[in-house]
Amino acid sequence: MKPVVAVVGRPNVGKSTFFNKVAGRRISIIEDTPGVTRDRIYVDAEWCGRDFTLIDTGGIEPGSDDVILEQMKAQAELAIDMADVIVFMVNVKDGMTAADKDVAAMLQKCGTPVILVANKVDNPGDPPMEIYEFYNLGIGDPWPVSSVHGLGVGDLLDEIVQYFPEDNENSDESDVIHVAIVGKPNAGKSSLVNQILGENRVIVSDIAGTTRDAIDTFYERDGKKYMLIDTAGMRKRGRINENVERYSVSRSLNAIDRADVCLIMIDAAEGITEQDTKIAGYVHEAGKASIVVVNKWDLVEKETNTMKNFKIKVKEGFNFMMYAPSVFISAVTGQRVDSLFEMMDKVVEQNTKRISTGILNDVLGEAVSAVQPPSDKGKRLKIYYTTQADIKPPTFVLFVNDAKLAHYSYVRYIENQFRARFGFEGTPIKFIIREKGKKK
Repeated sequence: MKPVVAVVGRPNVGKSTFFNKVAGRRISIIEDTPGVTRDRIYVDAEWCGRDFTLIDTGGIEPGSDDVILEQMKAQAELAIDMADVIVFMVNVKDGMTAADKDVAAMLQKCGTPVILVANKVDNPGDPPMEIYEFYNLGIGDPWPVSSVHGLGVGDLLDEIVQYFPEDNENSDESDVIHVAIVGKPNAGKSSLVNQILGENRVIVSDIAGTTRDAIDTFYERDGKKYMLIDTAGMRKRGRINENVERYSVSRSLNAIDRADVCLIMIDAAEGITEQDTKIAGYVHEAGKASIVVVNKWDLVEKETNTMKNFKIKVKEGFNFMMYAPSVFISAVTGQRVDSLFEMMDKVVEQNTKRISTGILNDVLGEAVSAVQPPSDKGKRLKIYYTTQADIKPPTFVLFVNDAKLAHYSYVRYIENQFRARFGFEGTPIKFIIREKGKKK
C-alpha cells in the first residue's frame, strides 16, 4: 500500500497551492478565502522513485463554532489518522497564531511523524527572521518553502520520503489477492467479511453507513492469501451530506483502485438500482476483475426460474459488463459463500492472462474473414495485425490503416471473438487503435 502524506494546517496558509505544485497540475481550488477546500482531495504522486498518496485537507480551526469549520476539522483529523507523514503548514507572512498553537498541540499527540513547513517564503536566500518564532510550536525545525514559486519544495519532499516505511510491495504482498467488497450502504458487505472470517471482525448494523473506512483484513484459505477490503457503502452524490461520508466514498474508490478483484454487492430484496450501476461502472472503468454478488438471496421468495430471471436483470442493468459472472449468496447463513473463492481465483487469472501474438492474429484473421470491416465513402478499414500490450486488464493494440474507420461496433465484434476463443470471464478488455506507421 502506498504511503500517505497529509497536508494540514489552519485555513489560508497555502496547503492547496503546495498540493497542486507536488501534483503537477491544478487539482485543488485555490482562493484567498479561508475554507475553500472543505474535503480531503487525493492525488497519487512520486518522488525519488517512491510512489505515495498526497491528501489536501480543509483548514483546521480548533476553537471555531462554525458547523462547516467543525466538519473540516473532522475531515483533517481523519486524514491525520490514516497518514504515514504529516506536513503541518504555517504562513510566515501571518506569523504564529493561536490557531497554529492549537493545531500543533493536537499533532503532538498523534504519534505520526510531523514536518513543520513555513510557507510563503517567496525570496531565495536566508529565511526571514519571522520564521524563528515557529520554534515555539514545539514541532521541530520549520522548513521554509514557497509553494507558489516552488522554492524549497524539492528539499522538503526529500525529507518527507525519509519517513516512508520500507517498500515491501514486491515481497510480502506479491502473492496476496486484494479483494474489494463494494456496493451501496447496507448491502451486506461487512456481514460477508464476518461470514468468511467466522468472527465479528467488522461492525455490522442495519444502520446504513456503519463502516466509515476501508478496512483491510488478511485471510488465508487452502494455501492462498487474500486481503479482504470492506468498504463504506457508496450513496448517490446528492445524498452525501456529511463530510465524513465524502471521505468514506473517496476511501472506497481508493480501495477499488488497489484491488485485484472487486465483489459488487447487490441487495436481492431491492434489485438493481441506479447507484449499483454507477458503482459497477467505476469498477469497469478501473479495469478490475469483478463478480456480481447478489446477497440476501435467502430472503427472496423462490418460484420457477427466479434465479434465472434475476440473472437477466443483472445483465440488463450492467449491460456494459456482460463478462461479469453472478453469484447468489446469503452472507448471514453462508449459502454459496465458499464458491466465491474459486470464482475470484478464476477471474483474477483471466484479468492477468497473456495471449501470444501468433495465436491472437490467427483469431483476428478468422474474425475479419467472417465479417468484413466497415467502410466509409469507399474507403475500407484494414486491420493489419494485433498484439497484447498489457494486463490488468488485458489490453490489445490494433494496427489499422485509418483509426477513424474503426467503428465501436466492429471493435466490440473483435472483442466478442476474443472472448469466445480465450475466455476472459470476469474481466474487461481494452483496445487501443493505432494507425500503422504513426508514432505512439
